Amino acid sequence: MKKVLVAYSSRTGKTETMANYIAEGLRIGGCEVEVKKISAIEDSDSIAGYDGYVFGCPTYHKDMTGGMKQFLFMAQMANLVGKIGGAFGSHTHSGESAPMIYDTMMHVFKMDVTDLGPLNLTEAMVGEQDGVKACQDYGKAIGEKLS
Repeated sequence: MKKVLVAYSSRTGKTETMANYIAEGLRIGGCEVEVKKISAIEDSDSIAGYDGYVFGCPTYHKDMTGGMKQFLFMAQMANLVGKIGGAFGSHTHSGESAPMIYDTMMHVFKMDVTDLGPLNLTEAMVGEQDGVKACQDYGKAIGEKLS
């Protein structure tokens, strides 16, 4: 069974909700999943050892949070080259953080990211049926890529 880390930052709980729905999709796809807040991850050794990675962060002021930026520097030390990955985020109006994380995974970490691109939902859509399905489908797609 493939093991996946879903690591996220969340202020209002919307991105956390997305993380949990993505994890459901991964589990449906037969993966073992750990969902963790980035603040609970202490060092790059805690990041290493997974088959896949999905990182999420909300957008604030057209940027990702400072905590996510620090987390990505730490994740780079875990040598994720060639690992399967994806990125997600919630936003109210602009949505830049998920594409930034996705681009970092693809170009800096040299990961094998999902062809779906980043999953980006408005905060209003996160709890709606379409939002739940989008998150679960994103998780399923990453799980299929791991198979």
